[in-house]
Amino acid sequence: ALKALGVSSGDGIISPPFTFFATAGSIVRAGATPIFVDIDSQTYNLDPIKLQEFIDTNCNFNSKINQLIDRQTGKSIKAIIPVHLYGQMCKMDEIMEIARNYNLKVVEDCAQSIGSEYKGKKSGSFGDLGTFSFFPTKNLATYGDGGMIVTSSEEYAEYCRIFRSHGSKPKYYHRLIGINSRLDEIHAAILNVKFKYLDKWLEDRFQVACRYQKLFERYNLIDKIKLPLNDTHSLKNHKEHTFHQYVIYVEDRDRLQKYLKENEIGTNIYYPLCLHLQECFKYLGYKEGDFPIAEEASKHVLAIPMYPELTEEKQEYVVSKISKFYN
Repeated sequence: ALKALGVSSGDGIISPPFTFFATAGSIVRAGATPIFVDIDSQTYNLDPIKLQEFIDTNCNFNSKINQLIDRQTGKSIKAIIPVHLYGQMCKMDEIMEIARNYNLKVVEDCAQSIGSEYKGKKSGSFGDLGTFSFFPTKNLATYGDGGMIVTSSEEYAEYCRIFRSHGSKPKYYHRLIGINSRLDEIHAAILNVKFKYLDKWLEDRFQVACRYQKLFERYNLIDKIKLPLNDTHSLKNHKEHTFHQYVIYVEDRDRLQKYLKENEIGTNIYYPLCLHLQECFKYLGYKEGDFPIAEEASKHVLAIPMYPELTEEKQEYVVSKISKFYN
């Protein structure tokens, strides 16, 4: 998607530091440089207020070339990658307004948000391009690796079609140096069968989330842990949050995870180390403390069981054990 935008060496791409590695990895593979902006403490998504603050504090807009320039690095900032983490979309109206004001392209990372909506619009439909994952653990998944790019631009779509097949069109005649990234037919067939069940699965996930809300309230845990959104009652329907993960913010996270494992409850941490602190990104010059909200999240978030078939009985077991740990 970034290559379709013409991103190359010398360009900077804004993204959050609290997400899966692939977001920043794709920036580097396109030849560009990740520029991180901190997240919103409630949603864990890119914070548009901090995005505007970063631009005001660190950038100049060159009206002659119509480009935003990072004053520290001198790099031209080409695009923003908002990540719709855990199934909840970013505040896309605010992000899109910032993008328009500074001539920035937008590539939505929708790997965890297929089916999600923000103010009535689907994830992937706001930006210039949207990217989706069909990895086996996703809400819509195939039996191996796979993904999808969406765009309303025929120019970008044509570039992606050519790029995914070694840069060739027609076959054996190569317009550019592409990659081998075609979705295998068997995976496409699996997705074609599963797609009609997606909305039902998302509704079931929403009901699981609502049951968690009620159980945490009944066990008087609301003041001890922070739930997704803190209040699923405020959601109108399952499209506002598709709950790819059900992530709680807790104190003493590592001990709680160990205790739940002892009680045969599976959990995971998404994500234990922010991207700006990863060894491979040391060259970017970031240090601990640069993005305090992201760093705090990485120390406290814990994903507890979430899947469409999860029964109320099993959910009560999970919440009762969390209650026992804290009480």
